[in-house]
Amino acid sequence: MTFNELAVYDGSGIDGGLYRRVVGWADAAPHWFNQLVEVWSLVGLGLFALLMLAAWWRARGSAAAVQARVLASPLIVVVAYAVNSGFKGLVEEVRPCDQLHVRNTLETCPGAGDWSFPSNHTVIAVAAAVALWFADRRIGAVAAAAAVLMGASRVWVGVHYPHDVLVGALVGLLVALPLALAAGAAGPLVERARSGPLRPLLGAGPQAVAAPAGRPVGARQD
Repeated sequence: MTFNELAVYDGSGIDGGLYRRVVGWADAAPHWFNQLVEVWSLVGLGLFALLMLAAWWRARGSAAAVQARVLASPLIVVVAYAVNSGFKGLVEEVRPCDQLHVRNTLETCPGAGDWSFPSNHTVIAVAAAVALWFADRRIGAVAAAAAVLMGASRVWVGVHYPHDVLVGALVGLLVALPLALAAGAAGPLVERARSGPLRPLLGAGPQAVAAPAGRPVGARQD
């Protein structure tokens, strides 16, 4: 088998049967439920942007390293997406709805050249969840749950095999984890920026929040 033959291996041989079963469940599910899944699958990635905004707002009173991780989260997602896009271009796996000639999917089957493996939606969601987890545990937990739902929805609407989602989650994790850990090292840059015109955006940090109103940080109390 040549490298090219391996690269375009038919993904249905891995879990095509499970894919058909999930699509069958979707076909038999209540209409209102499928509508919810379709909407979530289509626009749910926007929730992660909102969670990043929430994390930024909460980090205004946190240590500079925390704010640095929050600010790095969109960049981490972009890097993960770029890595996965290159991966998809190498593998070139045909969408399961085309490969298996399934036409009763909730989402219209993407056209030729829109490859299936790994799932971009899942990569973005998992990378965002990992980045947010290291910035804010509470928001990160919400993002993690949303990432699981996003990955599952991509199989439910019929545009991905389960293995597309599982590998997508792995790619998102492996790319985002080291970047999220390293992002805190940019804390000193955030600290310096907080003393300049960006202070209203970056916040004053925990010391200013802890100081009594109207009393300078470090002022002696009688």
